[in-house]
Amino acid sequence: MQNHIEEHIGESITLEDLSKAAGYSQSHSLRIFKELTGSTPFEYIRRYRLTHGAKRLMSGNVRIADVASGCAFDTHEGFTRAFSKEFGLSPETYKTHPTQVRFFIPYSVLIRYLVSNKEGRKMEKKEKQTVFTQVVERPKRKAIIKRGIKAEEYFGYCDEAGCDVWGVLESIREALYEPAGFWLPEKLIEKGTSKYVLGVEVPFGYSGEVSEGFETIELEQCKMMVFQGEPYDDNGFDEAIADIWGAIDKFDPKLYGFEWADADAPRFQFMPVGQRGYIEGRPIKALTK
Repeated sequence: MQNHIEEHIGESITLEDLSKAAGYSQSHSLRIFKELTGSTPFEYIRRYRLTHGAKRLMSGNVRIADVASGCAFDTHEGFTRAFSKEFGLSPETYKTHPTQVRFFIPYSVLIRYLVSNKEGRKMEKKEKQTVFTQVVERPKRKAIIKRGIKAEEYFGYCDEAGCDVWGVLESIREALYEPAGFWLPEKLIEKGTSKYVLGVEVPFGYSGEVSEGFETIELEQCKMMVFQGEPYDDNGFDEAIADIWGAIDKFDPKLYGFEWADADAPRFQFMPVGQRGYIEGRPIKALTK
């Protein structure tokens, strides 16, 4: 049902459509959807469409009527009322002065199921995957982050800080790159807070809004060795991550004149997206002669 909504978000979607996608009756489909996502299909679709609309409005180069139509709203007025209720400001105001709001980022029920049932799943043997690597420069910059308590990985962090952190990060217009999970070096970890955080990098001169519960940290100029795997089926997201971690563990940067610099900058991971492959970056520095 989530996949059907994703593929048809700009079109009319009925409970009958979702029940056909799920292969269950309408009443059972409605019941399990609410149980597993925490909202009704109508609420879920409305919030997802409004987030798609807000992302388009961030550019400032679109007509609100066109955004409303693209989000399957029949009228400009209906879209404005729903948008204002969801984000606390009108589409006109947001288009002119984009501010940090909380986008609706659906949490995949499939991924949740695969993680919780990992021990019981049989892993099929597969061919060795190609891993692409490149060195990229990161300028002196800031990162807007939200800290956890003890978390050292994503799911532990979600238990502590909530997964809706992504929604705020994705609404930051000044972001240099997409939001990411960061493993902070010791020098950036405050006492009683987590090693793993979610955040987004912004220009060093950023002086804009920082939402409640978030903070900015300064990041020095650095080089990153970025690893990217092959595209994968979403069912195998955990194996795709494991492939990259294995490649990083075996990789010897000294062969290319570098060494790991984990104490200097955060290691990062982008949200796993099957169609592009899993991406992770680890800081490096030139070997001293």
